[in-house]
Amino acid sequence: MARVYNFSAGPSMLPEAVLRRAADEMLDYGGSGQSVMEMSHRSKEYGEIIGGCEALLRSTMGIPDNYKVLFLQGGASSQFAMVPLNLRKGGKADFVLTGQWAKKAHSEAKKFLCANVVADSSDKTFSYIPKLDPQKFDPDADYFHICYNNTIYGTRFHALPDTGKVPLVADMSSCILSEPVDVSRFGVIYAGAQKNMGPAGLTVVIIREDLIGNADESVPTMFNYKTHADNDSMYNTPPTYAIYICKLVLEWLRDEMGGLSGMKAQNERKAGMFYDYLDSSALFKGTVDKADRSLMNIPFVTGDEELDKKFVKEAAAAGFVNLKGHRSVGGMRASIYNAMPVEGVIKLIEFMKEFERQNG
Repeated sequence: MARVYNFSAGPSMLPEAVLRRAADEMLDYGGSGQSVMEMSHRSKEYGEIIGGCEALLRSTMGIPDNYKVLFLQGGASSQFAMVPLNLRKGGKADFVLTGQWAKKAHSEAKKFLCANVVADSSDKTFSYIPKLDPQKFDPDADYFHICYNNTIYGTRFHALPDTGKVPLVADMSSCILSEPVDVSRFGVIYAGAQKNMGPAGLTVVIIREDLIGNADESVPTMFNYKTHADNDSMYNTPPTYAIYICKLVLEWLRDEMGGLSGMKAQNERKAGMFYDYLDSSALFKGTVDKADRSLMNIPFVTGDEELDKKFVKEAAAAGFVNLKGHRSVGGMRASIYNAMPVEGVIKLIEFMKEFERQNG
C-alpha cells in the first residue's frame, strides 16, 4: 500500500526511517527478546532508553544544566493547570491570547490565580500576533504565558517578550524541535509530542530548577513537578513506547537532518515554497498576516466554501490527506512538520496549481 502525504495538525506523520526502525525492533529490542511495549520501565534496558532520550534532547536543544526534563502524560492541556499550580506565589500571571490553546491555558489558570490578559488577537480570528506593550506587563506576576506557535491559526512569535525576572512559560507543542531556541530565555517549555517529537501520549516539560518545589500541599501528587523531578519521570509508569519513539526521532534529527539548524533550513525551504505559491495564486489565499506566519501550520482558503470542500475531497483522493481546516477558521490547513519531506510540499503545490487551472 502506498503511503499518503499526511498534512494532519496532529497526531502528525513521523519520519519513515523512524517507523522502519521501530518496526524492525517491534518484537525484539536490542536482543532482549521483547518489545519496548512489553518492557518493565524499571529494567536496565528501559533505563538506557529513557536516559538516552533525555541526553539526546538536552544536546539537541542545548538545555542548560539547571533545567529538568520531565516526561509526563496528560497532553499539553494538563499543563494548563500544572503550570499555575506549581508556579503561583503571589497569585497573578500574564497571558497573551493568540488562539484556542492560549485561551484554554488562560481559562484554566483563572481557576487558580488572577490571569491578566496583556494582549489579544481574537478581533481578527487570531490571524496575527498582537503587539505587546511592556507597560501592561505585571512585574510581580508569577509567570508570563505564550503559545509560541498557533496550530489552528498558523501564527507564531518571531520575537519573544522581555519579561524581566518574571518566568516566561511557552506552549511549544507545534513547533518544538523545528528550529533552535534559547532555552535559557524560558522558565518553562512544555509540549505535546504528537507534532514533531513522536506519537501522542507523551508530554515533555523543560523547567528551570528554581521553579520546582513551590507547590503547596493542596496540589495533587501527580500534578506536582517535584514528584516527577525527584523520581526522574519514574514516579509511575511513564509513556514508555512514546519515549522510545521520541528517542528515535532525536537520533534521526541528529544523524540525518543536521540537528536543529539543518531542520530549520529545511522547514524554511518548505514554508517558503508554499507561501510563495499562495502569494502568487489567483485562487488560493493565506489567512495570516505575512509578518506572523508559522513555519509549521499554513491555513489557506479559496473564498468559496463549496470549492474548499471540493479541493479537500479531491486532494485526499490524490493522496494528500488531512487538509481540512479547523472549524473555527474553515478552508484548508497544511501542517508541514519536521517529518513532511520537501517532496510532499512540492507535489501538493503541483496539485494545487492543477486544481487552480481547472477551477480558477
